[in-house]
Amino acid sequence: MPDPLHHYKSKRDFSRTPEPAEGGKGGEALSFVVQKHWASHLHYDFRLELDGVLKSWAVPKGPCLDPHVKRMAIEVEDHPLAYGGFEGTIPEGEYGAGQVIVWDKGSWYPLDDPHAGYAKGHLKFELRGHKLQGNWALVRMKRGEQRRTAWLLIKEHDDHARPENEFDVEEAMPDSVLKSSAAVPDQLPAGARKAALPDTLAPQLATLVEQPPATSDDWTFETKFDGYRLLTRVDGRDVRLTTRSGADWTAKLGPLHAALCDMGLPSGWYDGEIVVPDAQGRPDFGLLQQAFDGKHTADIIYYLFDLPYCGGYDLRHSPLEHRRALLEHILDTCAKSSRVRFSPTLEGAPRQAVDAACRLGLEGIIGKRRDAPYVSRRNRDWIKLKCGQRQEFVVGGYTDPQGSRSGFGALLLGVYDEHGHLHYAGNVGTGFDTAELKTLSARMRKLAADDCPFESEVRIAGRPHWLRPELVAEVSFGEWTREGSLRHAVFHGLREDKAARAIRREDVRRLTPARASSSASARMAPPDPPAVASKLPARLHVTHPERVVDRQSGTTKLALVRYYAQVAALMLSHLRERPVALLRAPDGVEGELFFQKHAGGRLPGVRQLDQALDPDHPPMLTIAGTAGLLSVAQWNVVEIHTQNALARAYERPNRLVFDLDPGEGVAWAQVREAALLVRGMLDELELPAFLKTSGGKGLHLVVPLRAHYGWDAVKGFSQAVVAHMARLIPERFADKSGPRNRVGRIYIDYLRNGRGATTVCAWSARARPGLGISVPLAWEELGHISGGDHWTVQTVESRLDVGNTPWKDYARSARSLTGPMRRLGYVPDGEVQAED
Repeated sequence: MPDPLHHYKSKRDFSRTPEPAEGGKGGEALSFVVQKHWASHLHYDFRLELDGVLKSWAVPKGPCLDPHVKRMAIEVEDHPLAYGGFEGTIPEGEYGAGQVIVWDKGSWYPLDDPHAGYAKGHLKFELRGHKLQGNWALVRMKRGEQRRTAWLLIKEHDDHARPENEFDVEEAMPDSVLKSSAAVPDQLPAGARKAALPDTLAPQLATLVEQPPATSDDWTFETKFDGYRLLTRVDGRDVRLTTRSGADWTAKLGPLHAALCDMGLPSGWYDGEIVVPDAQGRPDFGLLQQAFDGKHTADIIYYLFDLPYCGGYDLRHSPLEHRRALLEHILDTCAKSSRVRFSPTLEGAPRQAVDAACRLGLEGIIGKRRDAPYVSRRNRDWIKLKCGQRQEFVVGGYTDPQGSRSGFGALLLGVYDEHGHLHYAGNVGTGFDTAELKTLSARMRKLAADDCPFESEVRIAGRPHWLRPELVAEVSFGEWTREGSLRHAVFHGLREDKAARAIRREDVRRLTPARASSSASARMAPPDPPAVASKLPARLHVTHPERVVDRQSGTTKLALVRYYAQVAALMLSHLRERPVALLRAPDGVEGELFFQKHAGGRLPGVRQLDQALDPDHPPMLTIAGTAGLLSVAQWNVVEIHTQNALARAYERPNRLVFDLDPGEGVAWAQVREAALLVRGMLDELELPAFLKTSGGKGLHLVVPLRAHYGWDAVKGFSQAVVAHMARLIPERFADKSGPRNRVGRIYIDYLRNGRGATTVCAWSARARPGLGISVPLAWEELGHISGGDHWTVQTVESRLDVGNTPWKDYARSARSLTGPMRRLGYVPDGEVQAED
């Protein structure tokens, strides 16, 4: 057979050129490479592996991500597979003399038969490279006067396409991909633990303080950027950008995402903040907002300041200064990008640094303890010192404009309290330009509401216009009045990265004296903030506090006890008066687990119920308060489950639970869809449904009931609902629990509604790797969470401000089952129906 590389070899003198004569080995997937070639004219060589060689085209202007732009591609001779890794300079006098770099490489996947497509002149394929991704086509042109065969290289319409006037991939990513991978050093920081890269990560947050620490030797200080917090998850070629609340902004930040892909960062989680600088180089929040409003995000700069995970290791237990040193090393050794920078340490005393920041017009500085671990919550290991008072507020309404002003006069602002009530905090009428008045007015018209959203009576000069409280504004101000209103407020922009329900008044705290230096062994486990530690009663003795409960997250027994102290106030309303079942894990969640529903000894704060409720067994148990919650945690309890009835009316359950349990092969999107379908069914029956994550794979829908019917009637009704759903949509739902019955489907577990059956309590941890937790959820949030274990013991801090707010109407929503039974056509056996 003729040598497919004959033409390639005949054009080159391999005693002079460093190009490979032959060689190379294919992998499991077909490879592609794009080489940037400075020959007589700069061009790009586009090569696809096929039949043991690289089919090659010279693309004079290079690939373009805009489907409307068709780039000429001149077919040239086949090249050896080894050429895919070639970089170097072809000497003068040789064919193609000039420098060559590997501009992009990866795998390609034919969308049709590649041989037939190549022969026909229409080759369609998918690229998975560092810079080029998605679907493409090579289309052969009709032969004309040209000497060599000409094709067109065309990007197809998909999520990876971008208009050329917004993003030029050649200009944005000019460098080689072979020299862009930063290696993780062999010597990792103390405390690094081998760990899989988690899918989600909640950021560490700083506490506002009124003055710097008395002694700053144990602290490091950085600029407080006026921007949006952004975390980046890098897993090989998969780079994902998320906000502090977990929203995926990858698609919003196209140029930055492309730059990060091109840097060759090691896999890990990278923490930082995005800003847009003004003409003097200072971060400007207004410019950042304009970048998003206009969908032109090319001016965004990403300052990185922490590295919680890297290269297959969990670094959260390592000291901050070691994590930052590793991050700085990686950014120094990877491919450089003008869009991604290391957040430098400020020199000098902290008070001087604050004064300097204020003189420069910056927002303030951030202080961090040098030996601090990384924890996904707010604590005093990270502090913020501001030049002036500034925070976020919920927009609850607006006033009419005065004089020549258009749009509106002032925004009416509020903050939520710990009970989920929105309180008026004054107004802001300055800081808007003409464009902001126009765009804000348009957004607010869509949120118009009839009723005042603020909790107490609000007196506004003129006629206020009320809004649904969804917008969040960033506002600076001089001070709070005694009445709780703002003085001298100035608007800076809307916050798209923060949920309105999470906005609280930000109190300035005094910084506690510096803690004593801790030993290396003590630094291995992240400490909890003082507010949490203080909730542990002095008389509570935690045995074996260092025992690891969950190896995946590294959570110790002491950390789990402290978690339950942290959520006690939220959890007790779900526990009050309900019989409980306790899942104990003396050897951790990977060891032997067993349930305990009945008394086996006395525990502080755990009350034994009347034995008559369950006469064939020892008394059932209920948790009476925080002390009981902590004592069961000390007793190696991980999960806490509750029954559907209160102890004082045990024979009449006052709630229904529908547990959505996905079978093998069910994606999370199907679970979300299933929840909406079940909710729709309950709406038809005129029953309210409150949502919570299970902490595991699924979701729980909870229906509050008036305690009219007995256990059998309530369980029978729930079974009838589930059977109806399974008959109505059999491809989605199963009403039988065996694994074979629910492959590809979701089992709606109605057995949770039987006498003595239990469901995991809201805010309980789950005894499984990762320690997911069951969290109350608003229906509007369903599309934004990643799974039933979206929040974990390690990441719960980001959810505490929301707390039980999504269920604030739970008690007043209780319904009788009489009407729903009638609508469903269900008649309970032996029951006397109560009146609605």
